[in-house]
Amino acid sequence: MAYLSPLGYLLGVEGVALLRGLREGSADRAFVEARIAEIRTLLDTPALAHAEGITAEPGTISTAEVYEDWAPHYDAPGNGMIDIEQPVVRRILDGLPVGTALDAACGTGRHTAHLHGLGHKVIGVDASPDMLDRARERLPDVDFREADLHRLPLPDDAVDTVVCALALTHVPELAPVLREFARVLRPGGHLVISDAHLLSSYLRPTLPRRPGPDGRPSLLDEYHRPLSAYLTAALPLGFQVRSCEEPRRPRGFLAPAAPDPLPTHPSWDLHHWCPEASAAALEDSPLVVVWHFRLDTTRAT
Repeated sequence: MAYLSPLGYLLGVEGVALLRGLREGSADRAFVEARIAEIRTLLDTPALAHAEGITAEPGTISTAEVYEDWAPHYDAPGNGMIDIEQPVVRRILDGLPVGTALDAACGTGRHTAHLHGLGHKVIGVDASPDMLDRARERLPDVDFREADLHRLPLPDDAVDTVVCALALTHVPELAPVLREFARVLRPGGHLVISDAHLLSSYLRPTLPRRPGPDGRPSLLDEYHRPLSAYLTAALPLGFQVRSCEEPRRPRGFLAPAAPDPLPTHPSWDLHHWCPEASAAALEDSPLVVVWHFRLDTTRAT
């Protein structure tokens, strides 16, 4: 069980701001005293002190259910993770030879569309029928298939490029999925992965979703990993690292101040209560990790 408290989250942001400032040498006396004073103010603010938190049950909602809710607006402007991830992934894709490409966990087809525009023959695979419906509307002439990442509906050595964007955080173990990517890739092929950064999961925790079977709000199981975990899974399969990037939240990324009332639904959009601490804690911190691997031409067994 997880208890999600607006006040608890804001106090956590204040703490991260202090720790980061001390670590980076940017927390002068005025900054530290301002954080302590703001913590006292937050504790004494009735709207926060008496705000009820939400108790949520981990693992009682499936990825498919979450993506059913996300599908209509997943690609809408303002998805900060996509805004930061997409330019990096597309810069890598733009430099790859044109051939046959797999967009694994293609979602609504945003990277599929880019690959298609570059001239690749593209196959899109996703486990969410709702996301695939959106992808097919966008790209009616592309081959989309409903399937799980652990059982890709392709023969061995079928593609030159695999892209898997912002999906592996939903996979309990990396090795079986990367093994599937190695299987369908031709020797010398390219694998481009983006994923939520481990640090981002601490600074902006998972939100509860709609009630589960017992009527209690649910937390989706997510798996945030250190960078070493990707290497541990990829290198034994014959993948060679071409690049690894950790795109960061830009300075000034925080949304304008919200109205004073607390949100009536689960939300971490509370930064207007402590904008200086939020900026110090969150800005210029890694949001995603983007890997570019190439499969060894001799292919490990």
